[in-house]
Amino acid sequence: MTSTLAPPSQAGALSPARRWAVLAVILAAEVLDLIDATITNLAAPSITASLKGGPSLVQWLGASYALALGVLLVVGGRLGDKYGRRRVFLTGLAGFTAASVACGLAVGPQTLIAARLVQGAFGALLIPQGFGILGAVFPRDQIGKAFSAFGPVLGLSAVGGPILAATLIDTDPLGLGWRSMFLINIVLGGAALLAAHRLLPRDTGERGTVIDAPGALLLAGAMATLLYGLIDGPAHDWRAVSWAALGAAAVFFALLTRRQATAPHPLIQPSLFRNRGFVCGLVLGVAFFAAVAGLLYVVSLFLQGGLGYSPLRTALTGSTPMAAGIVIASIACYRLIGRLGRTLVLIGLLTTLAGTAGLWAAVHTSGTATGPASIIAATLVTGLGMGTCFGTVYDITLGDVTPAEAGSGAGSLTAVQQLANALGAAAVTTVYLHTPGPAHAMTRSLLVVAGITLGCCCLVRLLPRTAQPQHH
Repeated sequence: MTSTLAPPSQAGALSPARRWAVLAVILAAEVLDLIDATITNLAAPSITASLKGGPSLVQWLGASYALALGVLLVVGGRLGDKYGRRRVFLTGLAGFTAASVACGLAVGPQTLIAARLVQGAFGALLIPQGFGILGAVFPRDQIGKAFSAFGPVLGLSAVGGPILAATLIDTDPLGLGWRSMFLINIVLGGAALLAAHRLLPRDTGERGTVIDAPGALLLAGAMATLLYGLIDGPAHDWRAVSWAALGAAAVFFALLTRRQATAPHPLIQPSLFRNRGFVCGLVLGVAFFAAVAGLLYVVSLFLQGGLGYSPLRTALTGSTPMAAGIVIASIACYRLIGRLGRTLVLIGLLTTLAGTAGLWAAVHTSGTATGPASIIAATLVTGLGMGTCFGTVYDITLGDVTPAEAGSGAGSLTAVQQLANALGAAAVTTVYLHTPGPAHAMTRSLLVVAGITLGCCCLVRLLPRTAQPQHH
């Protein structure tokens, strides 16, 4: 998933106007992924009621997308290296758009989950190509300007995406209900695809690039069986098939470990696992991203199912303040990480813990009568903590790796974040969905999130002290 910047002569082959147009196409793809990864947080109750899928559908809606994206993200980057980033980008965007249409036309829970898996798989082809394409079209002295556009654009999308999705559900302009959230990608994805086909420069790729397909299959098997066991177990009183799935996950993980130790071109360089700072950062990242991914889901479920909020009011009360906090903190931390190092991670974790505690106190005290002001305040603080960690955890984790390991480490951490999102969407929502009473379910879920966050605080002192400037 690493990319090298093109020499200035190659980058200079495109006019400045076309370079910025290419950047707009890459940003459009990133925005599509960001919005579609999170819209089911808001739409889960509406989708479940429409398709009569039950609690397990709620869990699989987010987990299936993140699962496919995380498993195939490293492979997607290698495919771009092998066959050319333009070709793989166009394939990913076309497939993502088609899968979005399949989501919007789904007639039952199984077809929707299958379409979400396909959507995530094509997203894994699409997303890794962006930075490599930009590195090939922008001169070295301008690449920083190009990358600096990602923060504001994705920040606005994180805030506006949930509002757009909720507005489509609430106003239902075409009589399609939640389906319009996916079908709008016919327009958005179609326009991006036409622009990409016209604007992206051609490249041939390196056919000698090796892809560890067996490793990816073992990772897919391990995560799929683990999620199935976690979701099916509580729903069916831990029947035999649930335990069998967890047992299969253990076997897959063992085989994956052996494969990574012996494969000539593994998904993650084995030497990284001998780096204590990297391993601790990896564990901390998995735990933290799983916790907050689950938190995003249960906040939406509680506001709609417990307080009776509409999707739009849920977005304005819960999702938008949290997203605003993430954006504000991410921008602020850009300049602080060099001075504070891993201390900034601890500040982010403690701030997340404070916001979670504030939300717990509000729900514990008022139950289903909890007022919107206390929810907005608590979710804003939680978002500030999340944004502080999002911008620093993996930069710090890569602080001690060698230049030769940096590409593998960065790509692996990005993929692991998506897998953690899938795990959190399954695990934390299991606590919520199988606890009687929305207020009690919410307080118990928040205690789980707080416990995981507190555990992460204990790992901070084992991280590298600072990030390497080029990583940040």
